[in-house]
Amino acid sequence: MLIKIAIVLTLIIIVASLFSALFFLAKDKGTSDRTVKALTFRIVLSITLFILLVIGGYFGLIGHSL
Repeated sequence: MLIKIAIVLTLIIIVASLFSALFFLAKDKGTSDRTVKALTFRIVLSITLFILLVIGGYFGLIGHSL
């Protein structure tokens, strides 16, 4: 159950980072690099989540639920 909560929280952080990048893009109008930093953070989180899901599936931490 703890792994499912961690996955959902990570997905929420990824979506929040995406919306913060959209906000910075609209507010700064290309004058700062906050949009790039927010999108880079989102990509790093997404890749990390994917790797952890693959590892969790391999070791049986994440199972099939019907």
